[in-house]
Amino acid sequence: MTATGKALPGISYVMPVLNEASYVENAVRTVLAQDYEGDKEIVLALGPSTDGTDELVERLAKADARIRTVRNPDVDIPVGLNLAIAASTNPIIVRVDAHSELEPGYTRAAVETLDRTGAANVGGVMLARGKTPFQSAVARAYNSKFGLGGARYHGGATEGPAESAYLGVFRREVLEQVGLFDESIRRGEDWELNLRIRAAGHLVWFDPSLEVSYWPRENWRKLARQFFATGVWRGELVRRYGGRNPWRFFAPPLLVLAVVVSLVVAVLQLTGVLHGWLGLVLSVVYLAPIAYLLLILWVSLVQDEVAAWKNRWLFLLVLPTMHLSWGTGFIVALLRGAREITDTSRTGI
Repeated sequence: MTATGKALPGISYVMPVLNEASYVENAVRTVLAQDYEGDKEIVLALGPSTDGTDELVERLAKADARIRTVRNPDVDIPVGLNLAIAASTNPIIVRVDAHSELEPGYTRAAVETLDRTGAANVGGVMLARGKTPFQSAVARAYNSKFGLGGARYHGGATEGPAESAYLGVFRREVLEQVGLFDESIRRGEDWELNLRIRAAGHLVWFDPSLEVSYWPRENWRKLARQFFATGVWRGELVRRYGGRNPWRFFAPPLLVLAVVVSLVVAVLQLTGVLHGWLGLVLSVVYLAPIAYLLLILWVSLVQDEVAAWKNRWLFLLVLPTMHLSWGTGFIVALLRGAREITDTSRTGI
């Protein structure tokens, strides 16, 4: 029963999956182990994996009737989510990720929050974790306000209305009212959906008691590709929605521009093209990159006194990789649009 005495609503978990053989079984296990007495099902949208993911999921589905699958040949996450939602049956939709793990009480607490607040979507904290030193450094960046800009669900905050929500626990009728996920958006689809939910007069709610473990990318190449694609699609969202995007999304592209301008000025000074008072005045462009370098040195090497030195140096590599990749992608999209750029960090390409 809910807090108001009503019968517990059925839950449909929807999960897009592509090349997740190392993670998907554990993600499904935490879903099925939820401490929730209402009806439960999980629908996985299977992309064209090449690592044995499909065979693994098929074995899981044969062992538990609550597991269902749909095919997602287009690969894109919004398409897969819409296919899974269409194939699901329950009034509450819970988005889950193959790289995520739900705490046992996540669903029960989220449904109670939906009932208590009347919100259309409820989300909590993304608690990034790592299994290797590099992944742990990435997780530290995710959990730090210096890594991803201080969004509520990365660093945590007080409970209340929110701009967006990590993953999300949705009322089906609201999703159908606003038209589900926009399939033309390949990254940042959750932010755009929540924008439409709020524009339709509904409430998006952040509850810090809801925690979801997330396992980020395992190596530098995957991380750079992921964040470049994420930056591209944020740039595309700025092209579409302009000033409705939070100011923090403009920091990485401004950093990239500052670095590029500094390099150009440095080359011109070293080659003698810029000299005298003009060269001296233009040296002011070095201030932003120097300030950024000092900041990440302090955050990486000094702020966390408990971390081992190897992990601190890895963090020093991870932070600028995330920021510069994201910012470069943002500028590319702002100039020419996102076009067909996708996140290839899990495709095996």
